Amino acid sequence: MREGYYSDKYFVRAREILLADRHRPRVLMQVFGKSEAYLGGIDEVIAILKLCALRWDELVVHALYDGDEIRPWETVMTIEGPYDAIAHLETLYLGVLARRTRVGTNTRRVVEAARPKEVMFFPARHDHWLVQTGDGYAAHIAGAIGVSTDAQASWWGSEGIGTVPHAIIAAYGGDTVLATQKFAEFLPADVRLITLVDFENDSVRTSLEVARALGDRLYGVRLDTSHTMVDASVVPQMGSFDPTGVNPQLVWNVRRALDAEGFRQVKIVVSGGFTADKIHQFEALAVPVDAYGVGSSLFGGRFDFTADVVLTEGKPSAKIGRRYEPNERLELVE
Repeated sequence: MREGYYSDKYFVRAREILLADRHRPRVLMQVFGKSEAYLGGIDEVIAILKLCALRWDELVVHALYDGDEIRPWETVMTIEGPYDAIAHLETLYLGVLARRTRVGTNTRRVVEAARPKEVMFFPARHDHWLVQTGDGYAAHIAGAIGVSTDAQASWWGSEGIGTVPHAIIAAYGGDTVLATQKFAEFLPADVRLITLVDFENDSVRTSLEVARALGDRLYGVRLDTSHTMVDASVVPQMGSFDPTGVNPQLVWNVRRALDAEGFRQVKIVVSGGFTADKIHQFEALAVPVDAYGVGSSLFGGRFDFTADVVLTEGKPSAKIGRRYEPNERLELVE
């Protein structure tokens, strides 16, 4: 980072020219986003500036906090100092803010839609493994109750959570009960045991079979029916609603069946294509969901950030269309 390996080349060359010319103008760099959002990545950006700027003690930085709600075009950070000290870092801090804000904002919207129910952060499989640590922290700040990998949980000293996966059910010959029993046998007793119940596309029957076999050891069942499938319990009820995937009627079918046999303590987790809008719909209908697993939708949308030099040696120097926009919400970074 200090050498510019991850930076756009023109920023690296700009720094080289300034250093070669011994020209060190003191500038005020102003950073803003273009969307209404919940800010993410500020702590990470500050770490980059402290570790990778030419000298941190030459800089004066003001910023908002991770998790702050921001307006379009609102200044979220200013960096004042010799331009050669920070020129090579613009690519890095803008990219961090964009990524963390996108993940954090999408997660916050899902969390708010589901509140007070739990949201499980399950998008790791939809992107490169190198982004997991920071994405997990952004989700944690936004209020996600759990993340799916240890890497995602590493920045606050926790670990990943999950359920009995389809693959191990297949490894035990398609026997969901047996696979779940094996999890119960070999996992620590304090791990919440949640099992997928759509392997045979009969979530009611499978939920009951697992509940009968596991008793109080079973924390919950997870409904994950594909959007191209109609669960067996829903087929007789078709005609007045969209029957595919995980739909409200399927959840009610499972809840009523579990309750009828005395398994009221078994939680229902749903996943598969859930967005903030879909969660809002489920909550408006009072669907008896206990937790939502959300994946690829948390990476959607554009949350770009831009940085401009707006003052040089204390005088306005922004390009046409931009100007210094002070923000009284900013606080000095020590």
